[in-house]
Amino acid sequence: MSYSPLFLSLKVAATATIIVFVIGTLSARLITRRLFPGKSLLESLILLPLVLPPTVIGFGLLFLFGNNGIIGKLLMDWFGWQVVFSWTGAVIASAVVSFPLMYQSAAAAFLNYDHDLENNALTLGASKLKIFFSISFPLAWPGLLAGLVMVFARSLGEFGATLMIAGYIPGKTDTIPLAIYFAVEAGRMEQAFMWVIIIIALGFSAVLWLNMWSRRKIRKPYQ
Repeated sequence: MSYSPLFLSLKVAATATIIVFVIGTLSARLITRRLFPGKSLLESLILLPLVLPPTVIGFGLLFLFGNNGIIGKLLMDWFGWQVVFSWTGAVIASAVVSFPLMYQSAAAAFLNYDHDLENNALTLGASKLKIFFSISFPLAWPGLLAGLVMVFARSLGEFGATLMIAGYIPGKTDTIPLAIYFAVEAGRMEQAFMWVIIIIALGFSAVLWLNMWSRRKIRKPYQ
């Protein structure tokens, strides 16, 4: 049996996690602590993938990134880059579906610490960039890490949107969730069961590690 679904799933999840972590962290930092017209509307749009069926998200991605889509056609004409039926499409699907998780975690992290530290550093002449990396980011790190782990776990399990935009091409777009579905469709229950065990183990390990790390951080101040 080929193990390509495992390696492909890890590759897609890791790539999507990096993208979502960077964009989600910066977006949360820029949006949450500012008041501006349309803020509620913008945050509602950011969180919309949480309540939409994955197939609806996949349809939207096809509309944007398909060969005749608004973005997909430009990518094909300018760079010869086809998003649909490629692992890149799986990355985009995973990133879009998991982005709200990162945004929520990052937004809460940036709101729930003493902002006087930043204000004091600002009055002492520190630049905003230095304040972010030396004060804001370290203080928000526990929440950011929680978001990062949840994004990785969610990206590993993405199915509906991935199937819509990336399809099922063995050795190319067959992530573990897709491999499970099509193994069941073909009656290969032992193969499907093995992939189920693997993805449960991966997801459980990620969440278990996060919980253990969080408990150590909580106990540490009292030791």
